[in-house]
Amino acid sequence: MVEVIARRGSHASPLRYPGGKATLARFFESTIKALGLDKPTYIEPYAGGAGAGIELLLKGVVGMVVINDLDPAIHACWKAMVKDSDEFLRLLKRTPLTIEEWRNQREIYRRRHDADVDPLTLGFATFYLNRTSRSGVLGAGVIGGFAQAGSYKIDARFDKDVLRDRIEKLAELSGKIRVTKQDGAARLSEYLPKDNVFAYVDPPYVEKGSSLYMSAFQEQDHIKLARVLNGYANTNWVLTYDVAELIRSLYRARDISEFRLLYSAHLRGAKDELKRPSASELIVLSNTVADALR
Repeated sequence: MVEVIARRGSHASPLRYPGGKATLARFFESTIKALGLDKPTYIEPYAGGAGAGIELLLKGVVGMVVINDLDPAIHACWKAMVKDSDEFLRLLKRTPLTIEEWRNQREIYRRRHDADVDPLTLGFATFYLNRTSRSGVLGAGVIGGFAQAGSYKIDARFDKDVLRDRIEKLAELSGKIRVTKQDGAARLSEYLPKDNVFAYVDPPYVEKGSSLYMSAFQEQDHIKLARVLNGYANTNWVLTYDVAELIRSLYRARDISEFRLLYSAHLRGAKDELKRPSASELIVLSNTVADALR
């Protein structure tokens, strides 16, 4: 068993994400060092907020970050922030923080599967909802409610100056960030056999996946992913999940531990979201990583 300490990160990502793992960046840094990797390619096949990867890239711990997400809205958001940052920042500057605008952006997001939706427009709508909805959940309501009568309102997580700075840093590093939209298991099958690669795998949860992620997993998806990771047990990967017997069973041959992480998306309301209670999760290590950390 490996002791994992999840510390608060530097909030390098412009996105908020339910169960976001930016707090694991220091653990990944020490793991990469223990593995003897030299500025490896870091891949998150279910990227979401990609907080840990961006922090590691900013610190120079990794040389390249692959941000992959099959969700068309999340993919469009990252693609726009990284590759079309000037236009994205213009939208950030001129778009008002109002309930009317929130409804407009929600309508754009709801059309995310339509072929005629402009990728930049969809990407910004995803970002807008992420920063203005409860706990960053895209299907949740607006912070403060439609009446905006509470202590925390729609702009509580939308400091334009801070967000502009984060996006500008992404733009500066755009040559070291690859944004892709592919099935996560397929992306892992492509990258894990390569040299100098470290993968952090954070798929949708088993128990609460449907309430937290717009692209939730079915049982066969968890099984498919386990088949790939167990098949590459002697490469460099770390996997995190909610505590579920299915996961313990699928990875019974691997090193599995529980760790506690600050997490808030299961609470309701903007005020509750600031309480940030901790929740137990599972961390699964490849054979190579487990050996390096012993």
